[in-house]
Amino acid sequence: MGRYRIRVATGSWVLSGSFNRVQLWLVGARGEAELEMQLRPTTGQVEEFEHDVPDDLGPLQFVKLRKHHSLVDDAWFCDRITVRGPGASAEEAAFPCYRWVQGEGVLTLPEGTARLAGTNTLDVFQKHREKELEERQQIYCWATWKEGLPLSIAAGSKDDLPLNMRFHEAKRLDYEWTLMAGIMEIVFKYVSTLLSSWNKLEDFNQIFWGPKTALTEKVHRCWQDDELFGYQFLNGANPMLLRRSTSLPSRLVLPSGMEELQAQLEKELQKGSLFEADFILLDGIPANVIRGEKQYLAAPLVMLKVEPSGKLLPMVIQIQPPNPSSPTPPLFLPSDPPLAWLLAKTWVRSSDFQLHELQYHVLNNHLLAEVIAVATMRCLPGLHPLFKLLIPHTRYTMEINARARSSLISDGGIFDKTGSTGGGALVQLLRRAMAQLTYHSLCPPDDLADRGLLGIPSALYAHDALRLWEIIARYVEGIVHLFYPGDDVVRGDPELQAWCREITEVGLCQAQDRGFPVSFQSRAQLCHFLTMCIFTCSAQHGAINQGQYDWYAWVPNTPCSMRMPPPTTKEDVTMATVMGSLPDVQQSCVQMAITWLLSRPHADMVPLGHHKEEYFSGPEPKAVLRQFQMDLDKLEREIVARNEQLDLPYEYLKPSRIENSITS
Repeated sequence: MGRYRIRVATGSWVLSGSFNRVQLWLVGARGEAELEMQLRPTTGQVEEFEHDVPDDLGPLQFVKLRKHHSLVDDAWFCDRITVRGPGASAEEAAFPCYRWVQGEGVLTLPEGTARLAGTNTLDVFQKHREKELEERQQIYCWATWKEGLPLSIAAGSKDDLPLNMRFHEAKRLDYEWTLMAGIMEIVFKYVSTLLSSWNKLEDFNQIFWGPKTALTEKVHRCWQDDELFGYQFLNGANPMLLRRSTSLPSRLVLPSGMEELQAQLEKELQKGSLFEADFILLDGIPANVIRGEKQYLAAPLVMLKVEPSGKLLPMVIQIQPPNPSSPTPPLFLPSDPPLAWLLAKTWVRSSDFQLHELQYHVLNNHLLAEVIAVATMRCLPGLHPLFKLLIPHTRYTMEINARARSSLISDGGIFDKTGSTGGGALVQLLRRAMAQLTYHSLCPPDDLADRGLLGIPSALYAHDALRLWEIIARYVEGIVHLFYPGDDVVRGDPELQAWCREITEVGLCQAQDRGFPVSFQSRAQLCHFLTMCIFTCSAQHGAINQGQYDWYAWVPNTPCSMRMPPPTTKEDVTMATVMGSLPDVQQSCVQMAITWLLSRPHADMVPLGHHKEEYFSGPEPKAVLRQFQMDLDKLEREIVARNEQLDLPYEYLKPSRIENSITS
């Protein structure tokens, strides 16, 4: 007879416990024992008890559990179960769960040591993983949201999602209360302006109340400055478009009389200090119609220079591409009349809003992360080391995307009601962006090198992104090398190879022609891909998501739409032209509220590297995770020290501000 000590941990959020009774079994290599004691799990509690088992069970392999109910199936969120066997020297075995238990079926939890797939069909762990994947592939199915875009989870709304992908109750309440507060703010701001004028820039102050940050105030004060305009391409909400020029763009048309400007551009080009931001992806996209009023889009080209001080300053703006059937569009210069130059910059910022939100935020972060999450659930069983590595980086992603598809980017959703790329234009833009989405562009060492942004002291996003990539890469390599002693083991892992194909060929719709792998041939190749996955689902989303309210709360800095066509002359631009171009009161109120909702801090935020769940068992993976946390803490201190020396700190890639997964 042996005495087993069992600890059962229940989730700590509201409604995690259950009034239903739970029955447990211990399954070892030499036998199985049903435990007589039944428990009623309590929220946030670890319940401990001991049980004598008459037979020697041998090394524990599984814990089985069944939740009984009579009238009400009261779901229970089980964190993990640990069991210590007989004898003073017995080691504790962990059985991670981290899921909802419902119904009266038997749930089998394997001992948590990570294992690769084997070839022995009699192996109990091999049978378990095959059955688990078969069941998961029935639950996690693909669907097409829009043709030409990445596949998504098959769920018409958040209520159709698998229960284990849903927000926990505290998250749901926080999200929905904040949404309600945002709606009320929109109503109050709109009503408060009904009897007021709306014909000068200062009138935006009437709705510029509510939550503030130091940066929103800075933008409010300095948004018209060329220095802040340029800074945003390096370190603003969208640092993904700027690139160093290798030649003068062919679409830049310099009419006669601008020889001096051409000489200046060529001089900066020779020095390597000429940069460009090209919004050509927007060319030809049909603009939205909002409440019967036509909106407008443009495809600007901006040429900028980096001064020795590190400031990035605009040199010339071409708002529209040349059109053979119409006169050459005017070029706008810093020396132009102030309102004309301001309007040209505003057109650039509005165009940046469209690409930032749709190409770089929705597509490159949210939709890609969902593909990774669904493929992981379909192809990697819970025993696989890479499931354990990736699963913390998929938390809440499916629900936040399902909510976005039903309200934010849906037909008749918020984008349709406020943005110039609403009304169907957003899908066209996403399809264009999807056709250009390359594996290379998702990996900062490659992307920043391609864009010529390495080694620029004032490029703070670039610096921090590279440091985070290196830290994540070391973490990934540490885990991969524990379980894959050589390249041959990588090539011989059928679950891993199926996961790779599921992402590239299925979820991303045959993306191998854009550099995504269809198989892994080496540990190095696998580590690079995994680093991309984790970076995309954490750090990159932090850089793209957190700055929305900072930079967009003062609407004139980055308008969600433009209500007049681009100017064709410089001399006729008046304040009426500027105000007539900017969003109206209702659009502006929505822009402020939604960007706050999307980028605000969350009460249940889990910082990068600080997992609430313990999926790995054994000291080696835990040591790798501890080193990852130490590396992140070191980077945090470096960024804090650097920011203390800056007039405009860059904080979006501070590890403490980066969430483990895409949750908003």
